[in-house]
Amino acid sequence: MSDPVVILGLGFTTQRLARRLRQRGRSVSALVRNPDRFAELAALGVGFSPDQLPKDAVLVHSVPPLADPERSALRASIRDLSPRRVLYISSTGVYGAQTHVSEETPPAPNDDKGCARIDEEEWLSRLPSSVLILRSAAIYGPGRGIHVRLREGRLQSGAARGAGGMVSRIQVDDLAAILETGVDASIEGAWPVADEHPAPSDEVVAWCANRMRLAMPDALAFGSPVAGRSVNGRKIVELMGVKLKYPSYKEGIEASLVEERPNRK
Repeated sequence: MSDPVVILGLGFTTQRLARRLRQRGRSVSALVRNPDRFAELAALGVGFSPDQLPKDAVLVHSVPPLADPERSALRASIRDLSPRRVLYISSTGVYGAQTHVSEETPPAPNDDKGCARIDEEEWLSRLPSSVLILRSAAIYGPGRGIHVRLREGRLQSGAARGAGGMVSRIQVDDLAAILETGVDASIEGAWPVADEHPAPSDEVVAWCANRMRLAMPDALAFGSPVAGRSVNGRKIVELMGVKLKYPSYKEGIEASLVEERPNRK
């Protein structure tokens, strides 16, 4: 029998992971602040009772770094659950100013968020559990990403961050597929995760504008070019035997537009 899965925090990616796991008949529980927000997942059989979370399960930790006392409370909950295996969704932000990243690149955080991520990674790695850390590039998908900000006219707010430099991304369903495989895998350690084609944000904006038949935003919206970060995440995908469904932003955004269509007026 497969180990039950406990998800800490149901966000953009882990909601999709929960659906995938339930479609396979996997036992899934979630620890969230407002269970009433997730009626759809509850109807699919996701458990939300904090008093009935299984111990010795597989724990998927997606909660962003917290300050005390919330951080200490969350860590106490993790210790109480005594998970057999932990998957933590971290961020390529831990690499700081490094512009080319692979599985061999050491972390070098240069801001508070990156330092907090590394602190959480190190704390989890000291647990008596099998721990897999996925340092994710920018996550996009239906309802989230450059194509949405362009459509809603929000790129002028600085959403074209990374213009002039390479930026890596990962489509949400590909990240969920990697997590789903990682639940039962034995692979440990920390790994960068990204699609196969880093691209400057201004290139992605131009592609989206053409595809969606929208006007390009004022060039001034892009601001000053920044270095960006090119992430090679092929190694963890190869080790897990996962084939990315969306190897570049073009396939990923196209699929996102198709999925969004029924929900748009």
